[in-house]
Amino acid sequence: MSEAARSLLLQRWGASFRKGTDFDSWGQLVEAIDEYQILARHLQKEAQSQPNNSEFTEDQKKTLAKIATCLELRSAALQSTQSQEEFKLEDLKKLEPILKNILTYNKEFPFDVQPVPPRKILAPGEEEDLEFEEDEEEGGAGAGSPDTFPARVPGTLLPRLPSEPGMTLLTIKIEKIGLKDAGQCIDPYITVSVKDLNGIDLTPVQDTPVASRKEDTYVHFNVDIEIQKHIEKLTKGAAIFFEFKHYKPKKRFTSTKCFAFMEMDEIKPGPMVIELYKKPTDFKRKKLQLLTKKPLYLHLHQTLHKE
Repeated sequence: MSEAARSLLLQRWGASFRKGTDFDSWGQLVEAIDEYQILARHLQKEAQSQPNNSEFTEDQKKTLAKIATCLELRSAALQSTQSQEEFKLEDLKKLEPILKNILTYNKEFPFDVQPVPPRKILAPGEEEDLEFEEDEEEGGAGAGSPDTFPARVPGTLLPRLPSEPGMTLLTIKIEKIGLKDAGQCIDPYITVSVKDLNGIDLTPVQDTPVASRKEDTYVHFNVDIEIQKHIEKLTKGAAIFFEFKHYKPKKRFTSTKCFAFMEMDEIKPGPMVIELYKKPTDFKRKKLQLLTKKPLYLHLHQTLHKE
């Protein structure tokens, strides 16, 4: 990375940081959370880069990782209904000069936080390059002490949008997902996104917390997802995607196991089940292949809110 490229990168990070805190100051919480999480992912990626692929020193990368942790803490505070022990906006703003001057910063970090443990999260399509299928590789992965695994992936659920006259909001409760090896999935969670026909995000992406329990052939979540756009404002052909992800200790990354989706004509109040498809996630819905012939599905319950 050249000096000019590194300077440009720092400028982009600084602009993103300021954009998030501005949204935060203005009370635009959904936008602030989204900006914080995007920047946190960029910083974490740089912090985990190999020495020969980074111009930052190991100490600088540790500081970047700590800033990423603080961004996640502020994001979590904005989503919490608890007022205790929140990471405040005033605290976060203290980190802006540190990020902008990361190359010369040599003081003690102002907050007692630890970098998130390294954990690679594969993008859609990257799983195709793996040499082994999960079923053969992870036959007994569910056994062993939980202390041998990194910290769990935090949820990034967002609050319901304000209501608007004549407009409809959608809450989807993810109840459970049926999988033949449900008990072997480590730290399972679901990523929820709303995409247009070209696979472009129409709303911020949300991650559920880690599943509440595993029982027989089901992984239970029982968590509400608030879709971050009024139904009437979604583009024609949009779909809501659910990517089931879990941690693979032998390869030390979080991978997508399967996915499901529902289209706009399936939005109706009440319970529903949708089919599971093989990875990689096909956001354009062109080459779908069912995960299994067995009757295993994603179980949902929809609630519509209209003024």
